[in-house]
Amino acid sequence: MVASERGIYTRRDLERLINPRRVAVVGASETPGSFGQRTLANMADFSGEVFAVNPKYTALLGRPCVPSIGALPYAPDCIVLCVGREMVPAMVAAAGAIGAGGAIVYASGFSETGKPERIGEQNDLIALSHRTGVRIAGPNCVGLANTASRAGLNFMPDYAKMGHRRGPVGIVSQSGALGYTILQAMGRGIGFTHYLAAGNSADVDVCDYISYLAEDDDTRAIVCLFEGVKDGGRFLQAARRAREAGKALIVYKAGNGEASGKAALSHTGTMVGSSAAYQAAFREAGCIAVDNLESVLERANFFAKAKAPLSRNGIGVLSTSGGASVICADKGEEYGVKLPPLAPATEAALNTVVPDFGSVANPSDLTAEVLKTAETFGFCLDAFVADPGYSALVIPMVFAHSSASGTRAVRLSETAKRTDRPIAVIWMNEWLEGPGSEAFDSDPRISTFRSADRCFATLRAWFDWHAAKPMLAQPRLTPAGAAAEARATIEAARTKGRALNEADSKRILAAYGIAVPKEILAADPEQAAEAASQIGFPVVAKIVSADIPHKTEAGGVRLSLRTSDEVREAATAILRSAKAYAPAAIINGISIQQMLPPGIELVAGIKQDRQFGPLIAVGFGGVAVELLSDNAVSLAPVGMEGALAMLRRLKMFPLLNGYRGAPTADLDPLASLIVRLSELGSDLRDTIDEIDVNPVIVRPDGAVAADALVVLQA
Repeated sequence: MVASERGIYTRRDLERLINPRRVAVVGASETPGSFGQRTLANMADFSGEVFAVNPKYTALLGRPCVPSIGALPYAPDCIVLCVGREMVPAMVAAAGAIGAGGAIVYASGFSETGKPERIGEQNDLIALSHRTGVRIAGPNCVGLANTASRAGLNFMPDYAKMGHRRGPVGIVSQSGALGYTILQAMGRGIGFTHYLAAGNSADVDVCDYISYLAEDDDTRAIVCLFEGVKDGGRFLQAARRAREAGKALIVYKAGNGEASGKAALSHTGTMVGSSAAYQAAFREAGCIAVDNLESVLERANFFAKAKAPLSRNGIGVLSTSGGASVICADKGEEYGVKLPPLAPATEAALNTVVPDFGSVANPSDLTAEVLKTAETFGFCLDAFVADPGYSALVIPMVFAHSSASGTRAVRLSETAKRTDRPIAVIWMNEWLEGPGSEAFDSDPRISTFRSADRCFATLRAWFDWHAAKPMLAQPRLTPAGAAAEARATIEAARTKGRALNEADSKRILAAYGIAVPKEILAADPEQAAEAASQIGFPVVAKIVSADIPHKTEAGGVRLSLRTSDEVREAATAILRSAKAYAPAAIINGISIQQMLPPGIELVAGIKQDRQFGPLIAVGFGGVAVELLSDNAVSLAPVGMEGALAMLRRLKMFPLLNGYRGAPTADLDPLASLIVRLSELGSDLRDTIDEIDVNPVIVRPDGAVAADALVVLQA
């Protein structure tokens, strides 16, 4: 069994690993700088019992030492293995034999090497873990930390000297070093509940850690730093547990570079990649995604400290600098954060102390005059806090001095104790640890930001997260027999290649109730002319070949043909051009189709993702989809509500909504097409790899799939 083949662990499953009362450090040593020595040093303040395991000693750093795991006087909750790779399996087996609950494996050299034999060793370790019941963190793991018990279960230098500062944020990190960069904020006064590194995630992974912290009463926000997960379903399950527990999950995913997509058989293949899949998953599960490491801790701290915003969603900006006020106004507009006018009572109060060269407004410019005494600054602060139009207060700190920022820090902390509204301080000056900074960092109610941009981005995320409502299950739109009909079409159309031709692809769409144009397949130019007469002019002529997925590039499409002669000429030219473009292609004929009235062109598609399964994508552009790069992606299937939400996320959505007097599109048929396509991708996830519907012609009276390409699984 591997991590991807099981459900996520609960708090009970991981309690002995993460919150042990008895710990054994195997390979403990007195050699300075060794992992064994560092681990014992980091456990110096641990509230539980610690034993060292090493046959060379009887005591180490004030701890009793025994020669082997079997010689321990009790079954440890957790063993820390400071031993080489070759010794790990025997030590885990010995730990299991005496009833240990968990093991932290520092040793590297397992699957991360990419060597088949080392991958096999890690798989053996997984099997051993599940056979013995010993939960394993690692291998290739720097360890864990629990500030409640002051357990420094890691080999990082001088961890214990940071003071095990307690706070409401838990850290989950695939990369131990990257997570530790966040944890070191304890050095400037910020506290945490846990630091949980996953390493190779042979057994316990980031999904399990998120699940654990979702059940931890002291953790109010969770940071998750990772490159990827083995099973997207388990990640979604863990993230939803955090959301249901009311805990913000702030995720930073590294490794988002996408391949160029040149090998993809459809436009959808280039539009949807693993990065898009993760973003869709984050949105679906209610995660708060950030795209830079610098934002992670600031955002997590704010969410951990702030309650839900007031319904009015207003923000007050109390500044003593005109320049800082302008910056905040700019960022408020950029992120759609409202800065409402002052209430009359607030304005009247400020006018009694602010000089006429200041600005009694929101944002304010109270000028340096109000800083002459702490009482004047406090008076203005209280007036802002009392204003009923503000859900939070933002205070830029433009310079640092003991008599200014230091004094104001004390006054702000006092005010923060008397209000439920969050206070966000923007530390704008470059004296990063100037007077007052540590007081702000360590305050349980004040959040500190190093830039106005990150502050207002966080406020926007705060409003959105609390306003978001879970999507309710919605009924399927697809007929019951659609999947069987689509599978029959696929079986009948199978060729040596993976791609189906347009006609067969459209039959599959039609089985799901997706509107397609009238169409007749012709073998030669003469039959094409006859087909055009039956359909009615004008018509479209297209080459039909699974070997030519992009017909336009092959000169295989002619539009607006209005006579039989035009159809014959177009069919002849199409056949000639297609054969020149792809001499070895199997050509099934020429498709004569109803020429649809002009409308807005969109593209919709399905792509199967390795972690998260089928994805549904919709975007603007038709043949220019890559150029415009305006698309929305969700996990499939979606309901009508989800499909409409996807459309509203498009930058060019106003085109569908009557932009500059244009006719308003009927969104329901377009949303229905998206829903049905998503159900198709979900139903046939074992058979279909990609579907590209390009273009979808959208008009006030409906949406039609004008062209389609279905690509089968390899």
